[in-house]
Amino acid sequence: MSPVANGARESKAPSGATDAVLKPSEPVPDGAREVQGIDFNDYADRSITVDELVAGMACMGFQATSVGDAVRIIEGMRSWKDPETSEKTTIFLGYTSNLISSGLRETLRYLVQHKHISAVVTTAGGVEEDFIKCLAPTYLGSFSSPGASLRAKGMNRIGNLVVPNSNYCAFEDWVVPTLDKMLEEQEASKKTDEPLHWTPSKIINRLGKEINDERSVYYWAWKNDIPVFCPALTDGSLGDMLYFHTFKSSPEQLRVDIIEDIRKINTIAVRAKRAGMIILGGGVIKHHIANACLMRNGAESAVYINTAQEFDGSDAGARPDEAVSWGKIKADGESVKVYAEATVVFPLIVAATFAKARKKADDDGKAR
Repeated sequence: MSPVANGARESKAPSGATDAVLKPSEPVPDGAREVQGIDFNDYADRSITVDELVAGMACMGFQATSVGDAVRIIEGMRSWKDPETSEKTTIFLGYTSNLISSGLRETLRYLVQHKHISAVVTTAGGVEEDFIKCLAPTYLGSFSSPGASLRAKGMNRIGNLVVPNSNYCAFEDWVVPTLDKMLEEQEASKKTDEPLHWTPSKIINRLGKEINDERSVYYWAWKNDIPVFCPALTDGSLGDMLYFHTFKSSPEQLRVDIIEDIRKINTIAVRAKRAGMIILGGGVIKHHIANACLMRNGAESAVYINTAQEFDGSDAGARPDEAVSWGKIKADGESVKVYAEATVVFPLIVAATFAKARKKADDDGKAR
């Protein structure tokens, strides 16, 4: 074979390679969204609004698109009304204790203050840290602060937050007299036809009333009659106070009924015309809400925000589709998991949904 012929043959790419690289595409499905981000040139003469920022993230891809989906789903929760009764979506809000310790507390308080949600589920820390902040501040610190030196100074670290131990002493001084009064009421009720059974939600409601501070999430929960469920009420400083109180009050003791609360949260779910879940974090708060929605064969909509992964089979890391398999989210429901730390994205989501400025409707239903 001549060199010319050999060179001519090598000038053509192997057909196997071209077939692999240049495989023909099928038609793009109808409704496919083009990847596109925010063009800040469009805002050269003014500042971009949060609403515009979040709307511009919806087609960026990755977690930005998940944030956009979360906004869309929550807007659906917020705006839905039953066509016959005008009842709105029953929205369950769940969050872990660290988020009350953080500055996200003010965002959570806003939602409860303005009745944007129907019920709350949190942990013991998510209860007590709200009251503690009414008594003394939490401070910014550092993730790298050595635990031993903080312990020697009577400081407690939550991530890059620092809580002086004196805050918990102030909490004890405030909460124990209230526990005393609650015990007196419990014991006095035994002589009546309606004995008092304390539950976690009743205790939180009472403490919200007693704190009488508009900075408190649970003050507004009490004022707006929004139940707050905490199946792990004793797992924190509040549990410490209840423990110490058993010695102070002995032989009498406060009795707390968790069965009454599980019936209450499940009944709220069963009676809901439409149910939505907004869950920040994982663990007991995530499952307690999802399991309540199981009682109605699933929620119609769900937004998860956490950083947990599913490879270990944890409930915290489970994606919404796993909840569908259990009947905790409806098969035709809308759901999204945002893989992000909640203090970063949830204020953006609230700003673009519940806190968004809207025109009010007048008596004839027209916007003004």
